[in-house]
Amino acid sequence: MEDWQILGITGAVIIGIVVMILRLRINPALSLVIGAMVLGLLTGLGTAETTKTAMTGFGDIMTKVGLLIAWGVLMGAILNEMGAIAKLVDKLLHVFGPKGVPYALGLTIGTLLQSIFLDVLLVMSAPLARRIAPKLGKFGTAKMATAMAVSLECGIVLMVPGVAAVALAGLLQVPLGEMLVFGLLVIIPTILVSIFLMSFFIERGLWKTETDEEQAIAESPELEDVDGMLVHAVAHGQEHGGSSDEMGSEHAVVHGGGAERTATSSRVGLLPHDVRGPEAGTSREPGLLLMFAPMLVSLVLIASGAFMKMAGYSPDAAVFLSTPVVALLIGLLGTSVVARMTIGTKRVEAAVVNGFKESGQILILTGAGGSLAAMVATSGMGEILGKYFSASTVAPLLVVWGIAAVLHIAVGSVSISAITAAGLLAPIAPALGINPVLLALAAGAGSLFVVHVTSNTFWLLQSMLGQTTRGTLKSCTLGVSLASVVALGFTLVLSIFI
Repeated sequence: MEDWQILGITGAVIIGIVVMILRLRINPALSLVIGAMVLGLLTGLGTAETTKTAMTGFGDIMTKVGLLIAWGVLMGAILNEMGAIAKLVDKLLHVFGPKGVPYALGLTIGTLLQSIFLDVLLVMSAPLARRIAPKLGKFGTAKMATAMAVSLECGIVLMVPGVAAVALAGLLQVPLGEMLVFGLLVIIPTILVSIFLMSFFIERGLWKTETDEEQAIAESPELEDVDGMLVHAVAHGQEHGGSSDEMGSEHAVVHGGGAERTATSSRVGLLPHDVRGPEAGTSREPGLLLMFAPMLVSLVLIASGAFMKMAGYSPDAAVFLSTPVVALLIGLLGTSVVARMTIGTKRVEAAVVNGFKESGQILILTGAGGSLAAMVATSGMGEILGKYFSASTVAPLLVVWGIAAVLHIAVGSVSISAITAAGLLAPIAPALGINPVLLALAAGAGSLFVVHVTSNTFWLLQSMLGQTTRGTLKSCTLGVSLASVVALGFTLVLSIFI
């Protein structure tokens, strides 16, 4: 088959996947598998080889990241049950003061808290951000909303153990320790620069308090407690047909008044035993350092493994403990022990049950992305693209960023667009001589471009931080798009050195 035919078929399949997800409302995991099957058949692999390749791709990616995703999701569920977010943000306010809080909160959410589900993280931290905003002056709401939007979205795809970051590492065969280290090198300056630039523009006329903030919501007593805010925000997101940026949301079609709209069941709704539940009053409040110590230990172990590999020092015991699946298991067990001593066994068990529900959805979609990546590799697409990109390191990074950006604009999911874009170029990474971590970071950066009205995060930020739609288009859509470009820039800089 001619090169142009394979390129054309692959392009048509990608467009078909977008149409299935966006227009036909077919589940993203099913759409990716269907697309992979169609690609195999149309490029001449035959029925037997097509099904074998799809299943092998699914299994290979599960081997690499299945347990990692499960451990990270369960750890996040338990941390949420302990009320870690409220305690952490309150501490940040006292330590860094009003001016430094947007940066401190952004870095904390984007790096330390990525094992917690995005919607849960948003709902738990938004009330505290809302209370901090008036202390920052006239533009407090804009600055806090921007900091939250940028850090939440960047963390999913650039920071281990964010589920999309782990999936990208698996697809591109990037050691998780490398993804953690180089992800940190990109996400930290990206968050700081993006918040600084957005604050600069906000203070110089970008933000109009009269039209960008919803005064009626700001005065509403229902926003004083998390539960009231959650009901209001989710209802508002459903009214506008939002879809989650992460991989685990459930989608249902709701019919009413002669119109069809998409309702998103936030993963918040899947956590009935939240920290503010009826049992909360009887719990012994754990210390902040104690709550996060096991997670910090696991991240240090993973990072140390990457550094030992670079240094050529690899004693067996250290290699075993720094293996990501072992390190995250240690963190999960430690978090469970802390939680059992402080909030009780029943609440820990309830959090684990909900965590398993969420990880199942995430694992299926990640595996579907692996099927598509395997089919692209088998079809010969990798060799074709390698011919055009072999002379340049920058070109493939720009291409994967562009593909992820276009997919995100169309589909509205950060995770789906990042995984799909990375899967397309994964086969050519070895031939190009490019460190695959750069492709992972570029795909993640591109998937952040134009977070808009198809995103559940967009509507939750609007409702819970008292913004109008116009204001959210500035703080969330513009802010995260800026972060997308900034992250690409730092990835290109990083490509000079690795």
